[in-house]
Amino acid sequence: MPIPHRGPAPDPPPEGAVRPPLGDLQQPGPPAVQAEPGPDAATGTAAPDDASKAALREAEDGWRRALADLDNLRKRHTRELTGQAAAERARTAAAFLPVIDNLELALSHAAADAGAIVEGVRAVRDQAVNVLERLGYPRHAETGVPFDPARHEVVGVVQEPDADPNTVVQVLRPGYGDAERQLRPAAVTVAKRE
Repeated sequence: MPIPHRGPAPDPPPEGAVRPPLGDLQQPGPPAVQAEPGPDAATGTAAPDDASKAALREAEDGWRRALADLDNLRKRHTRELTGQAAAERARTAAAFLPVIDNLELALSHAAADAGAIVEGVRAVRDQAVNVLERLGYPRHAETGVPFDPARHEVVGVVQEPDADPNTVVQVLRPGYGDAERQLRPAAVTVAKRE
């Protein structure tokens, strides 16, 4: 039902203005009040707000579980690496035990023949070199080979008429290992270029 107009007539609308449709407008009245959920609302369908909160809680729970799993994985990996490193140290130390035993045996016979002691020390050295080779670090003490900066460390340059220039003339300290896995390079003297 339209509201009767009271009072003076309104001013005409400005030129070009759009007039609102009469009768299609919602009549003013008291604001609509939404009913509070009743006691049986818990058994009904959840409101969209509750569903999104539940989904958020579920996602946060999954995220926390994933973080805990990652932390547990990191700790387990650290324990495994520590165990492997300890096992490798023990294996390496055990490989050198016979070398130490033979050195002690040579020292216990120090009062005996000096030549026998020298032979015993050589045998112990060869045993130690063999242990390093089994661990993947072969000995390099070759002379007459071309100088290789990846395997050799030059400690001197000498004039050697019989040697080709830039070749190893003397090994002062042997090197151990290959280019990829090297404990140390060989300390060498090299023939001068003429």
